[in-house]
Amino acid sequence: MDLKAEEAWNYFVKAAEAIGSLHPKKGEKIIGRSCRPSWMSKHLREVIKKKQNAYREWKMEGISKESYLIEVRTCRDKVRQAKSQVELALAKGIKTNSKSFYSHINKKKTKKEEVGQLNTEDGVEVKDNLGMAQYLNKYFASVFNKANEDLRDNGSMTNGNEDMEVDMSISEVEAKLEQLNGTKSGGPDNLHPRILKELAHEIASPLARIFNESVNSGVVLYDWRIANIVPIFKKGKKSDLGNYRPVSLTSVVCKVLEKVFKDIKANGKWDKIQHGFTKGRSCQTNLISFFEKVTDFLDKGNAVDLIYLDFSKVFDTVPHGELLVKLEKMGINMKIERWIRNWLTGRLQRVILKGELSGWRKVTSGVPQGSVLGPILFNLFITDLGTKSGSVLIKFVDDTKLEGIANLERDRDIIQEDLDDLVNWSNSNRMKFNSEKCKDMHLGINNKNFSYNLGTHQLEVTEEEKDLGVLIDHRMTMSRQCDMAVKKANAVLGCSRRGISSRDKEVLVLLYKALVRSHLEYCVQFWSPMFKKDEFKLEQVQRRATRMILGMENLSYERILKELG
Repeated sequence: MDLKAEEAWNYFVKAAEAIGSLHPKKGEKIIGRSCRPSWMSKHLREVIKKKQNAYREWKMEGISKESYLIEVRTCRDKVRQAKSQVELALAKGIKTNSKSFYSHINKKKTKKEEVGQLNTEDGVEVKDNLGMAQYLNKYFASVFNKANEDLRDNGSMTNGNEDMEVDMSISEVEAKLEQLNGTKSGGPDNLHPRILKELAHEIASPLARIFNESVNSGVVLYDWRIANIVPIFKKGKKSDLGNYRPVSLTSVVCKVLEKVFKDIKANGKWDKIQHGFTKGRSCQTNLISFFEKVTDFLDKGNAVDLIYLDFSKVFDTVPHGELLVKLEKMGINMKIERWIRNWLTGRLQRVILKGELSGWRKVTSGVPQGSVLGPILFNLFITDLGTKSGSVLIKFVDDTKLEGIANLERDRDIIQEDLDDLVNWSNSNRMKFNSEKCKDMHLGINNKNFSYNLGTHQLEVTEEEKDLGVLIDHRMTMSRQCDMAVKKANAVLGCSRRGISSRDKEVLVLLYKALVRSHLEYCVQFWSPMFKKDEFKLEQVQRRATRMILGMENLSYERILKELG
């Protein structure tokens, strides 16, 4: 049966690659097509050539300077008009094809966030792409937990779990294939999602057979257990390895199978205080539900202490043995649990950087960032985190917040006991807290500023903290958050102004709604400004945007709003 699964998959891959070879891949030159911009038409090339000829004639004193300038102005207007038409089409399609618009904007940027030269532990600078790929892969693998052989190999513990046959229908697989995003990158098996999407009807039947045999036999194919790692720069110094996040490009076909598993409910044992990667929950629901209790305590005259907790390299350090034991206890179908066990076992990864590939390294812990199952498995793994907490605790993926009343010493002791329980959980589950990023914030006029310990580390006191993208300060005024939102919105508005030639109402209004206003409205239901001065700051961004529209520079702001609806 193993051989059948491998043979069927190898035959499928060869057939798909043969079809894919008939279509040009991204980055390949197409014979007969030049690299002209999308707005350059045949008529426009003639206008530009006419201007160039006029320049030569003017230099040779064949025509007057005024005649030459007439050609310059005509050419400039025609180019602007052509660019405006292209940008209008991009703006109108931003909701269905945002990638084209952002690609157009990114071409205007001079600064690109790429991997910079890296510094080794010995102080040696690594500059070549292959060297940086090798060094990054070595660092990413260094954070893995070692495999716990005793737990991992204990596959006999079933806890009475069902061993039901899995039968995926052709229509179900076809529907998942049709939902693929054709603009995304492929995985190590070189099967591009666009090919899979366009051939969904034809390949659904053989893929359904491969999927069913894979799950029911527990065989996870080699191509489904390898990943190309793309290093994504976060912030800070580019020479620091810790400032890069490893995102896995895995097999797109395997992701289709993972999407079928996505509806696993683990017998209803979902974490009720988890808001990340959970349907119907978000950063906004997390902030509102948590700070509703905080403000309620403060309104009653209590002092409140907030503890911000952060794990170190969470997705890379989830121990497979402990995770699999928890899945078994949750009552997941034995065949699915066995498939996940084999999917996590024997994984390999390599870093890809500008076409250069590092060598393969074993993955002994973690769930792949970029996979479909990864976030789900992580949520299931930390379901039992904080179950014994006497304080208010809430989670968004690995970002955990703890808060409680802190009027008296005994209140402080309750919060400290909860912190100790969290430390015990992290030790038993081999997940380390990043002590430097864990902070303590004191709220309330009569707060006694108690100190807290996370294991042997005393928590640092902070007066403001960025919580899921919203800046929280110890006075809960939200003025600093308004300043930050205005700064972001103005930056995006300036980028749009520099990158877009059109000043038409149809283009700029769409861009403002799609790109700028989203920064002003992010979680605004939670942090809505309480002062008039803050409301005015937010309104000023919209005033600036409306002044950019052609023909509305001299109108009053009220008239402009009426004209724009």
